[in-house]
Amino acid sequence: MKAGWETRALGEVCKVIGGGTPSKDNAAFYSGDIPWATVRDMRQDVITTTECSVTREAIKSSATNIIPSGNVVIATRVGLGKVCLLGQDTAINQDLRGIVPISTKTLSVRFLYWWLKDIADLIIAEGTGATVQGVKLPFVKSLQIPLPPLPEQHRIVAILDKAFDGIAKAKAAAEANLQNARAVFESHLQEVFTRRGDGWVETTLDKASEIVNGFAFKSEDFSPLETVKCIKITNVGVKTFVTESDSYLPTRFMSQQKAVSVDAGNIVIALTRSIISAGLKIAIVPKDYDGALVNQRVAAIKPHPNVALPVFLYSYLSTQAVVDYVKARVNTLMQPNLSIVDLRSMPIPLPSLEIQKEICRKLNQLNAQTQHLESLYQRKIAALDELKKSLLHQAFSGAL
Repeated sequence: MKAGWETRALGEVCKVIGGGTPSKDNAAFYSGDIPWATVRDMRQDVITTTECSVTREAIKSSATNIIPSGNVVIATRVGLGKVCLLGQDTAINQDLRGIVPISTKTLSVRFLYWWLKDIADLIIAEGTGATVQGVKLPFVKSLQIPLPPLPEQHRIVAILDKAFDGIAKAKAAAEANLQNARAVFESHLQEVFTRRGDGWVETTLDKASEIVNGFAFKSEDFSPLETVKCIKITNVGVKTFVTESDSYLPTRFMSQQKAVSVDAGNIVIALTRSIISAGLKIAIVPKDYDGALVNQRVAAIKPHPNVALPVFLYSYLSTQAVVDYVKARVNTLMQPNLSIVDLRSMPIPLPSLEIQKEICRKLNQLNAQTQHLESLYQRKIAALDELKKSLLHQAFSGAL
């Protein structure tokens, strides 16, 4: 700690103000023009709009409080560790706390904001609760905040504001480049299946492959102590396979349910919860899941060797055309659900095996280049995040 700096408990230099929720039974309470914030509104550094607005009567009849514009709010229950500034006078719910300096001649609001950003990991680590993690008021008030003289606070804030603005721009550029790299591959993938040459035929998925509908294993069948792997809906991500450590079945199922076993390189697709904004939940079975059994709500696709290559079929199933096909047929009465019948009758364009091999070769090359670029941009984004942490640590340890 620098000479001339002191340390005080947060509760000594700030008012820590709680919030509340007006009764949802009274719809009129939510017809006002006073912004009322929850953790869902903490998507940006500055809260300028909220999902809900309330009336003066709602505030009077509940525990909510209005936090003046320009001050800091933190999440102390849901979304633990989130910190935002307010762009307008805003009421808050019980999951948030307003942190308002008692005197801005002692503590700068933006200095307080950056310090709370710095200790977000500490707040998260203190969280307790069986289902929802939270921290208690005494803990928040006891947090020790460094207090340099006000001119020094302003100097530190100016440095952080400028540095973080530059970091935000660099990160936005890296994220845009990352998305562009992915978009180039996706564009080429779509083009492959829309500009078909001679010799392509239209068939259906069940004629190009064997389709296996998963078996309804019981929850009590699973144990981390067993040895037979099972592919559940949670294993199937969007173009990625998610490994788990507790999806094992007894050995007896290997013979009893051999019909639902898969080989490495087969394709699996989620039949429910499969329609999401990023695309279908589809994946290739990895080597360490060779011989695994398929659970209900998942289908396995085993391409016929003399008809379709696994990578070719997987590439087509990753296109927007397939997403559109599924969206047009899902049953959404309860949750999105693709029937096994619709999966079997899905139209599939197929060229000869030689053409499939050439297409797969080019796609693999482009995919390798794309993954290399993605890795570079992801490393840059991670480095920028680490730089932010380093700057904050330096700022509040007196090293900036």
